Amino acid sequence: MEQRKARRFDLKLPFELIRSGSEPLSRHGETKNLSSAGVLFQSEADLHIGEPVEYVITLPTSPPDGERVRLHCIGKVVRFARKAEIAATLERYEFVR
Repeated sequence: MEQRKARRFDLKLPFELIRSGSEPLSRHGETKNLSSAGVLFQSEADLHIGEPVEYVITLPTSPPDGERVRLHCIGKVVRFARKAEIAATLERYEFVR
């Protein structure tokens, strides 16, 4: 039985992990899916469940060569999926141009 609280959308978007706990990072990856409550992304970063994370998702623009819109997010790691897939909450966010 599906227990997720928010609908997930299968979107492959550029993703940058910029902080893990208090450690600055610069790990790039790609989202697998996202919802209003969290994100599943691919990254080789060494993270731990419960650890706070800060990340940026680059949203598609129209036209494709328009100004980039980025979603700066803060959450925490909640689970690991297949190899290099990490699920994190989306607790706070702001749009950055």
